[in-house]
Amino acid sequence: MNWTLMSMDWRGPAAQPKRETSGRVISHSAPAFGFAKEAEAAELRRMKERDGKATVDERYTQWKSLVPVLYDWFANHNLVWPSLSCRPYLGFCWKSLVPRFGLSQLVWPSLSCWNTYILWGPQLEQATYKNRQRLYLSEQASDLESFVYSGLPSNAQAVFDEYSNIPFAFITDGSVPNTLVIANCEVVKPRVAAAEHISQFNEEARSPFVKKYKTIIHPGEVNRIRELPQNSKIVATHTDSPDVLIWDVETQPNRHPMLGAAESRPDLVLTGHQQNAEFALAMCPTEPFVLSGGKDKSVVLWSIQDHISSLAESSSKSPVSSTPNSGGKSSIKSGEKNPESLGPRGVYQGHGDTVEDVQFCPSSAQEFCSVGDDSCLILWDARVGTSPVVKVEKAHDADLHCVDWNPHDQNLILTGSADNSVRMFDRRNLTSGGVGSPIHKFEGHKAAVLCVQACSFWSPDRASVFGSAAEDGFLNIWDYEKIGKQKEHTGVKTPNSPPGLFFQHAGHRDKVVDFHWNASDPWTIVSVSDDCGSTGGGGTLQIWRMSDLIYRPEDDVLAELEKFKTHILTCSPKA
Repeated sequence: MNWTLMSMDWRGPAAQPKRETSGRVISHSAPAFGFAKEAEAAELRRMKERDGKATVDERYTQWKSLVPVLYDWFANHNLVWPSLSCRPYLGFCWKSLVPRFGLSQLVWPSLSCWNTYILWGPQLEQATYKNRQRLYLSEQASDLESFVYSGLPSNAQAVFDEYSNIPFAFITDGSVPNTLVIANCEVVKPRVAAAEHISQFNEEARSPFVKKYKTIIHPGEVNRIRELPQNSKIVATHTDSPDVLIWDVETQPNRHPMLGAAESRPDLVLTGHQQNAEFALAMCPTEPFVLSGGKDKSVVLWSIQDHISSLAESSSKSPVSSTPNSGGKSSIKSGEKNPESLGPRGVYQGHGDTVEDVQFCPSSAQEFCSVGDDSCLILWDARVGTSPVVKVEKAHDADLHCVDWNPHDQNLILTGSADNSVRMFDRRNLTSGGVGSPIHKFEGHKAAVLCVQACSFWSPDRASVFGSAAEDGFLNIWDYEKIGKQKEHTGVKTPNSPPGLFFQHAGHRDKVVDFHWNASDPWTIVSVSDDCGSTGGGGTLQIWRMSDLIYRPEDDVLAELEKFKTHILTCSPKA
C-alpha cells in the first residue's frame, strides 16, 4: 500500500535528501520528495531572467514598497497549501519513516495545481468603518488540521511522537475534497485604513478580513462561480463535467472537508451538454436564465424560474439548518435520491471549437454572445432560432478566452485572447472585409489575456472603465475614454504606457486567474492568482481598492493636493 506524505511545516534536520529525477516514486534509498522538477523549472526561469529584466520577486518587492501610496485599502489572503515557507526541500529523516510503517516506498503527489475562483455576493451589513459582505471562493484542502492522523496505519502514532515538532499528515490516495466556500468579508470603507496598516500584511497568512461561514463539498473542481441576480442565495458552478450545478447556499448544510466525506448534493443539475462544460457560464441580469458553453462547441440556455419558485416554497416549509457550526454533519443520507435535473430551453450551434465564455446582453434574456477557441465572437438571439445572428470570424489572432458586455452601453463588447490583447467591438459594425473589426485594441499584457481561467469585468461605477487579467501576473485597469487624452493634455505621450491603461495591479506573483468588481463598492476588487509556477501550488487572494486620487476627476485631485500642500507649508518650521 502507498501512502502520501504532505508536510505542513518543516523544522527538522538540516540534511537535504538526494533528489530522484527518474520519476515520482520515492523509495527510502532515494528520498526525493518530488520537488526536482519544480526546482529545475525555477532554475530555468532564473537563467532566462539574467538579461537584466527584473525577476518576479524584485517586481513584487518594488510593488510592495508602493502599496501605501497606490492603495486606499489592501488585504492579502494566502490560499497556498502547504505554506510558502515549506515549499523548499522538506528534508527530514525520511529513512526512519519507511521501516516504522513497514512500507517499501512512499509516493509524493504530482505537482498538479488547482485554481481558485471568486465572486462577490450580497452585502450583509453596514457599519461605521467597514461593511460585511458575502464572498464565494473555491478551495482545495481548506482545513489542514482535518487531515492530521487521517488514514494513518496503526503504528503511525509512534512516528508522530518521535517527530512531534513536525505536523504532517498521510492520506491514502492523494485526493482531497474540492470545496465551494461561502465566506463573510469585512470590507473597510474608503479613507479609513491607515497607510502603515495597509503595507503590514502577512503574505503567508489568511486574512482576518475573510472569515469562512460555510463549506460545500463540491463534486469535482470548481471552475466557475456565478450568482443569480434575481436571488442572491442561488449560485451556479461549473466543474469538469457536462452539467451545471445550482446551489441554494442558505439551505445547503455546512460541511467539514474530511477525507472520504460524501459530496454535497446540488439543488438542481442542468443537463444539455454532450461533453464537458468547464468554464463558460453566465447568469442573466433580467430573468432567471442560465447560459453555458462547452467542449461540444455548443451554447446551452436554461430557464430556472420554476425551480426558483419551488425552492422558495420548500425552504419556507422545511428549512435546512445552515449554521456554520454543524460539525460537518450532512443532511445527505445513504441512498437518498439523486438531485433534480433540468433540460435545456435551447441548444445553439455555430462554433468550430470549444466555447470558452458566454455573456448575456444586459437588457435581454434572449440575446447573448459567446467566444471560443475557434477565434470567433458570435452573437445569438433565441427569438430567431438556434443559428448565429452574427458570426465574427478571426476576432483575434488566437483563441478567445473571455467576453463581456458593457451594461452601460450595450453596443460595446469586450473580448480577451491568447494573443495577449483585449479588443473592444461595436455590435453595429463588427466586421470589415469578412474579419473582426474592433474599435479599440488594448495591448498592455505580455502573456495570454484571461486565458482559460481569467475574466474581465466592466466597472459598475463608470461605463468606460474595465479590467483585464492575464498570465503575466498583472491585473490592468483601463479607461477607453482616456485614449489620446494624455497626448492632447500634455503634448507628450507617457512612456511605456499603453493607450487607455491607467492602473496596473502587480501584487500577484503568478497568473491572475479570476477577479471581480464589487458592485456595492465599485472601486474595490477581489483578485486571485494561481501560484503554481512560483510557489508550487495553491494561490493568493487579494482584496484591494486603489487610491481615489488615481481615478477621481483631475481638477478635484489637484484642489485636494493644493490644500495638502498648504497644510504642509503651514506646519513647516519657519526659518
